[in-house]
Amino acid sequence: MIDVAGLRVMKAIADEGSFTGAAVALGYSQPAVSQMVRRLEQRAGTALVDRVGRTVRLTEAGQTLARRAGEVLSAIDAAEEEVAAIAGLRAGRVRIAAFPSASATLVPKALALVKQRYPEVAVTFTEAEPPESLAALRAGDCDLAIAFAYEGTDVGRGEEDLDVFSTRHLLDDEVLLALPTGHPLASVGVVDIDQLRDATWIAGCPRCRGHLLSMCRSADFSPDVAFETEDYVAVAGLVAAGLGVALIPDLIVRTAHHPGVVTTRVRPASKRQIVAVTTPDLERVPAVAATLDALCEVAHSSELAPTFPAPELDYYL
Repeated sequence: MIDVAGLRVMKAIADEGSFTGAAVALGYSQPAVSQMVRRLEQRAGTALVDRVGRTVRLTEAGQTLARRAGEVLSAIDAAEEEVAAIAGLRAGRVRIAAFPSASATLVPKALALVKQRYPEVAVTFTEAEPPESLAALRAGDCDLAIAFAYEGTDVGRGEEDLDVFSTRHLLDDEVLLALPTGHPLASVGVVDIDQLRDATWIAGCPRCRGHLLSMCRSADFSPDVAFETEDYVAVAGLVAAGLGVALIPDLIVRTAHHPGVVTTRVRPASKRQIVAVTTPDLERVPAVAATLDALCEVAHSSELAPTFPAPELDYYL
């Protein structure tokens, strides 16, 4: 096999016209150059140089190798420069998949930080709910997935082997109750979900609907779900129109605020965990690592402080 060092020697011999000149150009000793040429000739199975006294001429095979060496070495140098640019965050790409409420809050702020700090890093974004985003990560269709899981469930919802992923916690998102402004419980600070057993409900995405059913089962009733939509602007509109009540995570409240909707705490208290997911290898890619850091910075900033102040301790008892 012809190695890169051997190619550099053959090109230097062609350029300088001698072993000595090639050695000086490359910073090698003359014996080292001679040894590398002999090794190349053994591997090639033919003579590459014609030594006549102190004169060195390339054979036809040597000329071919020297000519091709320029092309190969230029490609290698270009590849090394591109890799160095990526490693130094002067270039690179990150492909993100995130669920809607994160894509309207966490993601834009984090990407603005990345753009500000590393202008040459290109970031692309696709909206996807977990576990679809995790499947895309596994398939190599994205580099970073923003996912969530309600208490008592895992991010992969049992459909993904989470051991192959690297997960970083971003924030805990409290689940709130959305009521129309004229609802009798609208002014109550904390509403027991048992008080809503006769209510008409509006359900969100499949995971959110499953969480609603689970919370209601814990109170020994089955909710009357009349409407289902993954569009939380539509959920807010339906609630404002007095057509039902809904459980809405706090992060969504920030993006689907409606003047006809009041949000309050619900008992038993509940939250969902929001995480950034990638693979251990991708986590070592500088552009991905920088994006993860930006997401964590935004998640821990005051901009994403909870809608309600921290509750009294007995609220969680």
